Amino acid sequence: MTLLRVRDFDVYKGFLGPDRQAALIDALRPVLKAAPLISPKVRGGGQMSVRMTSAGQFGWYSDASGYRYAEQQPSGRKWPDIPEAVLEIWHALTGLEREPECCLLNYYGEGARMGLHQDKDEADFSYPVVSISLGDDALFRIGNRSRGGKTESIWLSSGDAVVMGGEARLTYHGIDRIRFKSSRLLPKGGRINLTLRMVT
Repeated sequence: MTLLRVRDFDVYKGFLGPDRQAALIDALRPVLKAAPLISPKVRGGGQMSVRMTSAGQFGWYSDASGYRYAEQQPSGRKWPDIPEAVLEIWHALTGLEREPECCLLNYYGEGARMGLHQDKDEADFSYPVVSISLGDDALFRIGNRSRGGKTESIWLSSGDAVVMGGEARLTYHGIDRIRFKSSRLLPKGGRINLTLRMVT
């Protein structure tokens, strides 16, 4: 494993080896069965290119009225629990006893991307956001604490983890593109990104 510091983002290259990556995918299967992926709409009626679901006390949700955390799925059911294997990663990377309240799962298929954005819907920014990459390589772009200005990019591979805390917590970031089928972890290709967050 190699730790890189990119604009106050801690990037743990190779944090999860192949066996732990495969075990994590297995641990996520019940989550995806209990809370299937959806293609969220955004304010104005457009649709995101990523598909998403969540686990934990809260799920992150988007529709034509905007973005928000919700305690129930669109179906009215509660979100499934965050798998223990995912919680172990949170504790290892943050050293915090408190457990995350939301695990957002984004699936990037061929051509999917995520524009520059801030994670700012949480109540307390002193807690970090932890990101885990599984599957295809993704070009991760890091901006600034306000829109505009120069950006910096780094490729994230399967098994990499990123901790966004401190000055990085409200920095704009996004995914420009993925190298579709660059990994064999997911049989049909694509990338799964898990982000662990404290909501309240």
